[in-house]
Amino acid sequence: MGGNKKIPMRKCVGCQEMKSKKEMIRVIKTPENDFLLDATGKKNGRGAYVCPNGECLRLARKNKGLERSFKQAIPEEVYEALEKEMGILETG
Repeated sequence: MGGNKKIPMRKCVGCQEMKSKKEMIRVIKTPENDFLLDATGKKNGRGAYVCPNGECLRLARKNKGLERSFKQAIPEEVYEALEKEMGILETG
């Protein structure tokens, strides 16, 4: 038996590139309408993916990629929280 495991691919809401799920950051909307970064990719909620760099987050913000994914407006503080968390992820 061949060990060809299929790699799940996801599209970044910023740059629109397809990349493997493992190298992306998942942004989820919980049933309580909270927006969180899901580093594990296992939390419950509607998810959208963004590349782990500030440029893609800026693009997603500019072209309203997250708004389209979640079909609703995204509060400014959500983007700020994502930028903070992403800053931590980029340096760590």
